Amino acid sequence: MAVRYPRPLRPGDRVGITSPSSGVAEELRPRLDVARSVVESRGYEVVVGRCMDGDGHVSAPAADRARDLMAMLTDPGIRAVVPPWGGETAIDLLPLLDWDRLRTAEPTWFVGFSDVSTLLTPLTLLTGTATLHGNNLMDTPYAVPEGLLSWLDIAAAPEGHRFTQVPPRRHRSTGWDDYRAHPEVREYTLDAAGSWTRLDAVGDVEVEGRLIGGCIETLCNLTGTAYLDTSAFARAEAPEGLLVYVEAAEDDAFTICRNLHGMRLAGFFDRANAVLVGRTSAPDSASLTQHRAVLDALGPLNVPIIADVECGHVPPYLPIVNGARGRVVHTATRSALTQTLD
Repeated sequence: MAVRYPRPLRPGDRVGITSPSSGVAEELRPRLDVARSVVESRGYEVVVGRCMDGDGHVSAPAADRARDLMAMLTDPGIRAVVPPWGGETAIDLLPLLDWDRLRTAEPTWFVGFSDVSTLLTPLTLLTGTATLHGNNLMDTPYAVPEGLLSWLDIAAAPEGHRFTQVPPRRHRSTGWDDYRAHPEVREYTLDAAGSWTRLDAVGDVEVEGRLIGGCIETLCNLTGTAYLDTSAFARAEAPEGLLVYVEAAEDDAFTICRNLHGMRLAGFFDRANAVLVGRTSAPDSASLTQHRAVLDALGPLNVPIIADVECGHVPPYLPIVNGARGRVVHTATRSALTQTLD
């Protein structure tokens, strides 16, 4: 099984919007309209699915959400699918998706993060289709800081393309923009300085492997199941090993520590050449910081662990392609992630 890359987006292509987890409340629809207009400004036609309701914690019953997502991922006329954002229980879609059909369908870019990684990561592992862990639709209007790319840039890149992203060394320290009051907002509030941090040791890092990962709070529930067998994926597609990335959304350090221990014991990190950890605003615990929680759980791997990467819930966002070849460099003067779509 070789990694399958969707063909690059071109003007005139159709982009699907559906909510496999949480939908969009009525008072947030103006922000959805702004985000949709940004996609359309690139020359794409936007198709909105049936599952968008934001009155509850999910947009529709699981069967309806699975049907909507399957229809978009297998429609050859839809070249990318991007949910508005994540949510809480996308896990209920996994047994309802037709994985055999997804293996044979023409690949479509599937984009998002947070609870959407509950679907992205299994899609790559089970079908070999590259997926794009990056800023979701509601974040798409933001101007991208120098050094980073938007998911729209990556999805338009040709197979074989190589691109490098570097940390902008600025991030948001607290809070979120109020889309109800300011649906048009397009500038991040990046009010804190910070760079990548090596947790396991001192010294330079230069390491390669295929990229795979996602949100700790959602993926931890899949470890030990057929939906998250990273070792099988590595044997088939990455004999050189993996670059695994994880990020904490909101759980305290004790919970993250337990979840990462469980993921390690279940084999999620067995083929990791290095681990990248997203910057988080999740709380520390009384005697354990988020950094120490990661080191406590993943230190026994004896691989480089680099934290405060822009691949989590703290803006800005560094999109990562699940399945791409990756190369991480981290020194006293430079940090970079290079991805190659082959």
